[in-house]
Amino acid sequence: MGILKKIIFELKLLKADPYQKWAVYAKYMGVNFGKGVRITGKPSFGSEPYLITIGDDVTIAHGVTFHTHDGGVGVLRKKYPGINIFKKIVVGNNVFIGSHATILPGIVIGNNVIIGASSLVSKNIPDNTVVAGVPAKKIKTLEEYEEKVLQDAVYLLENDPQKRIEKIKEFAGNK
Repeated sequence: MGILKKIIFELKLLKADPYQKWAVYAKYMGVNFGKGVRITGKPSFGSEPYLITIGDDVTIAHGVTFHTHDGGVGVLRKKYPGINIFKKIVVGNNVFIGSHATILPGIVIGNNVIIGASSLVSKNIPDNTVVAGVPAKKIKTLEEYEEKVLQDAVYLLENDPQKRIEKIKEFAGNK
């Protein structure tokens, strides 16, 4: 990416809201996105972003890293000149990827999945699963997660920022 193009890319990212950032990444990097994608903060789509497919209604939190290649093969290049490994990453629909999670090459993430913050996803994740840890492991089903969060949930339908803050403070003070 040329210097001017990179500056324009960075400026557009700064200006975009979380529901518009996907379009900037798609245009300038070639990541394939579905509908309703939300990107909070700045993820890394690696050196082969065109190998990444993100489904509908996916949230990608700050610091998430997608690796589409195995850089470790570099230590073998004297013996095997030009050796590389590249694999696609596919993220299903209705997925939340927590901050600073890392997704390794060749991973397929199912639908209705939650990935905990700082998790290392080194194996495929089936539908309706909550995973966390290093390496990421199943910690519960989506149904079990739903039961737990409904006990502590607050419903924010207010659009006014100050009223939202007041509601959050009131809610947090009662828990």
